[in-house]
Amino acid sequence: MPLTLPDRLPAIDLLKQENIFVMGASRATAQDIRPLRIVVLNLMPIKITTETDLIRVLSNTPLQLELFFMKIKSHTSKNTPIEHMRAFYRDFDVLRHEKFDGMIITGAPVEHLDFEQVTYWDEMKDIFSWARTHVTSTLYICWAAQAGLYYHYGVPKHPLAKKMFGIFPQKPLCPSLPIFRGFDDVFQMPHSRHTEIRREDIEAIHDAQTSPLTIIAESEESGVSIVMAREGREFFITGHAEYSPFTLDTEYRRDLSKELPIEMPRHYYKSDDPKQGPLVSWRAHANLLFTNWLNYYVYQETPYDISTIH
Repeated sequence: MPLTLPDRLPAIDLLKQENIFVMGASRATAQDIRPLRIVVLNLMPIKITTETDLIRVLSNTPLQLELFFMKIKSHTSKNTPIEHMRAFYRDFDVLRHEKFDGMIITGAPVEHLDFEQVTYWDEMKDIFSWARTHVTSTLYICWAAQAGLYYHYGVPKHPLAKKMFGIFPQKPLCPSLPIFRGFDDVFQMPHSRHTEIRREDIEAIHDAQTSPLTIIAESEESGVSIVMAREGREFFITGHAEYSPFTLDTEYRRDLSKELPIEMPRHYYKSDDPKQGPLVSWRAHANLLFTNWLNYYVYQETPYDISTIH
């Protein structure tokens, strides 16, 4: 089954070139089926790239999805055309009266700030709280994972001595969970961040919460990878499983051109040689991760009458 996307969304043409099945909303209305309603709060600066990355990994499900894009009212994107934002994004204030089967909240380029210093933090807190009663299951990615863990559970973030940058092996700690169905004993995940969350902070609050956090994937190199809460109604992913093959390369060359302190992404280039390009090792598990989330934690759990989500 395809993803149902807003007509004229740039990702449609890009992904059709990759033989990924998507269709516009006008065609989808002719089908008598209730698609899963998935809302994406896209906080990344280059929104069209992030849209395309997420749609690519969501497209492998046999379920039909209807995608919505949310933006925060208190921040104006500087790197995405205003016409694009007006055509495809709606403010949280507009969408807050609706309910959704699933939600994805992306990372944001504000890691260097304390959460309370982020100009749109108050609106983010409203969205985090709203998601608990208006969404069946929510994926928090990278900065959003750190922010969600901090807001909901008081887990702090810590600065790293140097950027966690590259592709790192992850180990499923609860391999019998449906989110890991079909996974190998080790899977790869891209990371690109200057801060981290720590196991000891999560373990310190474990017994104090009625719905404790469970670390379900971890890496010896990159640390805590995936945290689950509320029996899968919340997943906090510290990396970027959705990244396309050249995303880290683009970030690396961007920082080099700005003469910023940046090391070559680890375990990424063939023979550790940027001229040879990336060795793609994470996409199969990325597709499986999102497919399992949609099937077992959204489709299998969400009510047919979406208004009864609570």
